[in-house]
Amino acid sequence: MGKRHNMRSNTGLMEIGSTEKFTFNPKEGIDNPVMVITDDADPMSTPSPHLCVLKREGGESYGFHLRVERGHQGHIIRNVVSGGVAGRSGLKDGDRLLEVNNCFVDDVLHSEVARKITLSRHQLCLLVLDGEKYEQAVSRGKDLRGLVMAYKCEGCKPPRLCHIIRDPVTGLGINFTPMEGEKGRYSVSLVAGGAAEKAGVCKGDHLVWMNGATVSDLTHSALSKMMKKSGNHITILVTDSESEKTYMRQGMPILPTMAVPHNLPYRARKLHLISGPEGYGFLLRLEKAPSGRTFNVLRKMESGSPAERAGMHDGELLLEVNGQSVESLSHEEIVERVRLSGQQVSLTTITPQGMEFYTQLGLSPLLFCEDDADEREKESSEPASAAQQSPQKEVDGSCEPRHCSLQKGPVGFGFNLGCVPKRAGTFISQVAFGGSGYKTGLQVGDVVMEVNGQNVEEKYLEDVIMLVKEGGHFLTLLVMDKTSYNKLKQTSSPTKDLTQEDENYEITFL
Repeated sequence: MGKRHNMRSNTGLMEIGSTEKFTFNPKEGIDNPVMVITDDADPMSTPSPHLCVLKREGGESYGFHLRVERGHQGHIIRNVVSGGVAGRSGLKDGDRLLEVNNCFVDDVLHSEVARKITLSRHQLCLLVLDGEKYEQAVSRGKDLRGLVMAYKCEGCKPPRLCHIIRDPVTGLGINFTPMEGEKGRYSVSLVAGGAAEKAGVCKGDHLVWMNGATVSDLTHSALSKMMKKSGNHITILVTDSESEKTYMRQGMPILPTMAVPHNLPYRARKLHLISGPEGYGFLLRLEKAPSGRTFNVLRKMESGSPAERAGMHDGELLLEVNGQSVESLSHEEIVERVRLSGQQVSLTTITPQGMEFYTQLGLSPLLFCEDDADEREKESSEPASAAQQSPQKEVDGSCEPRHCSLQKGPVGFGFNLGCVPKRAGTFISQVAFGGSGYKTGLQVGDVVMEVNGQNVEEKYLEDVIMLVKEGGHFLTLLVMDKTSYNKLKQTSSPTKDLTQEDENYEITFL
């Protein structure tokens, strides 16, 4: 039976995280000691990571556990099964995980790292560092990102996953030519301005994968037959020749999980809902698809409800609640997770057609997810009304700044910091239920005014992060409700409105 989500609760948000990159990436969680690039010129003192490629068959497991342990830093490899997939790859007990599928994860929220591994499905590339060498590197202030970059060749570009739709006149605009003397390797030739070029394929690219099949396993004849059977569209994974050489030299397979998407017809969407007086205003139903699979389906968005304002569409399939997959959860467990989210919840959804698309490719629909731009634009234009909808505390413009003293626990400080891109100022974007931040009264949307007694209102996120890290296991924050803060600032000068709807970059404290 479906359940109407008119949920009201004062619990904090469940722990979630998100990722994607520039030189310093505040979407990746950082909760380690300050990392300093040293001038140590002794090459023998620089530890070297090692690559482990894991490939499992059928219902086989990878054969290892990934843990965060009290008194130790990093994501720790434990319980490696002797003779299992992980053991055969060279993974060892105590190794620290630095990269998953070419993505640096040492400073990323643990649940997000686990998510990346899960999304990899049957093949996985892990870059790890011996546990003892990792701890020595951290104690000496080594830059772990620098270690990774020293191991890898600079200039190696990620592969591209391109969806090509046949043009009525020029067709797919692409041909594949076997590379002489190299079995299973194909270069591409393009029609200038054709469908393939428009879909992100470049001159000189090499073909890696087509419609879910690795082309190294295909003859040219089989590849041609696959193209003919594909009809009006194909999805291919390509890379430039120089990057391919680097991957081959490192012994690293080129996987769709590493790719930058181009022209994909379907993408999962992340919707952010703020509960109103009557709840979220949608129905969650368990329904069976024509394929026989059952899905949790979003239905009956009420007019003017938070669900409708967030851009939810009738018939979409629910994939995640607060960044955590619902695939293995019962309907009742999913409802409870939404309830525990309190007055705000993040839902990841996809259309039934999108689910079918990724299923046929053998990929997870969660690999390529985007925040709904329309939802952010609508809500950022009405920041005050969004705040008024949240009954977490009464907002009347007279709230005073609050001091919150936190001590790092087993799961860290238990909150996320967000910022408006390219602007000074930070705010509390997520609060983990039961964590230190939750217990001291931090609220989603609170503006951070001071960190350990130092004013940070005009500081950028990177600077605030450094101040937090300098405090070690103890942290004092001066925060203020967002609406009250904006009113306070408006009395003296126009102010920027710090809203969680605007957040594009986020930092997670474990």
